[in-house]
Amino acid sequence: QVQLVESGGGLVQAGGSLRLSCAASGRTFSSYGMGWFRQAPGKEREFVAAINWSGTMTYYGDSVKGRFTISRDNAKNTVYLQMNSLKPEDTAVYYCAAGARNLAPTDRARIAYWGQGTQVTVSS
Repeated sequence: QVQLVESGGGLVQAGGSLRLSCAASGRTFSSYGMGWFRQAPGKEREFVAAINWSGTMTYYGDSVKGRFTISRDNAKNTVYLQMNSLKPEDTAVYYCAAGARNLAPTDRARIAYWGQGTQVTVSS
């Protein structure tokens, strides 16, 4: 089994930055595409960013393009989400996710494992 543990969430003012981390264990980390999703109260879980197994391909949801950056360090079994120019509408629980294979998982159907989530709150 795979365990994903997120950290780095918190409260930040609009326009600020935050970096989320997700540490993985239980499998060969480099075998998985990884992603970030988020879910706000009363809304569906939405795609934020994804990265393939080697880190050579990245994808972003339209609402975060140009502001968020996904990266990974396979030597540390860790994936990151750097969030800049944060907006109040970015407020949500952010979930780290491991894909079913090495491709970047850009939708929920391709997710094999989920992290527990970390709260990000952006104040106005």
